[in-house]
Amino acid sequence: MCRLFALHAGSQVVTATFWLLDAPDSLAEQSRRNPDGTGLGVFDGHGQPELRKQPIAAWQDADFATEAHDMTGTTFVAHVRYATTGAHEVVNTHPFLQDGRIFAHNGVVEGLDVLDERLRQVGAADLVAGHTDSERVFALITAAIRARRGDVAGGLVDALSWLAANVPIYAVNVLLSTATEVWALRYPEPNQLYMLDRRDGAPPSLALRSRRIRAHAEQLRGRPAVVFASEPMDDDPRWQLIAPGELVHVDAGLQITRDLVLPDPPTHQLRRADLSTVAAAAQHPFG
Repeated sequence: MCRLFALHAGSQVVTATFWLLDAPDSLAEQSRRNPDGTGLGVFDGHGQPELRKQPIAAWQDADFATEAHDMTGTTFVAHVRYATTGAHEVVNTHPFLQDGRIFAHNGVVEGLDVLDERLRQVGAADLVAGHTDSERVFALITAAIRARRGDVAGGLVDALSWLAANVPIYAVNVLLSTATEVWALRYPEPNQLYMLDRRDGAPPSLALRSRRIRAHAEQLRGRPAVVFASEPMDDDPRWQLIAPGELVHVDAGLQITRDLVLPDPPTHQLRRADLSTVAAAAQHPFG
């Protein structure tokens, strides 16, 4: 599955360093599925969004992903893409930006013709520049937030409820960020999503590493922060698995709200055996 990461430092402006892939040689192992793109998003100290992303069509293109990237801001989103739809192009590479919000997603949503018709009905088809299910899901969320007059949580629930009722879903895990807030949603069960609550005590500097993404922030030594990731990135016992259907919201003061908003499975729940070879490989790149 695509790898997700988000870091929220509250109102603090910090500099964090990201490496999105290990050295190319280690990724060339035949037992692994090579990623199709990597990207970073940040809201800087003035609340302005910045995206840096690069598709990977071949390992000659991997320099961006293996280099260290220093970014300064309050909220950060990182993504390593394993494509199920859409070519190796920047327009299909996460994160995406709409209405001043940064979005990243993993999972599989089918029935894209049905989803496209819904986007036309709600006047959001023009938000989709690429060919991924992810950007379509984001457009539906954006339209629902607009209909809710800016209520992000309500829009997320409305959009995901529509998807759950109308199109086949394997998984839809979402990270959505503004300069001051982060929302994380896991739905339904197949793909995991974790939260690390670093608000208590005097935490050490941030130094996290997964099989894909590394993040380091010396300035977070002794400072609170909240992290979301597809898998625990160190042995900190505070990593918590988000429940299927649970929406987590972290506000500007790093207050955390957790609500079970989608208690029921999708009407058309896809299983691993239902996925195409490409989609199954993307969801389970390590076997």
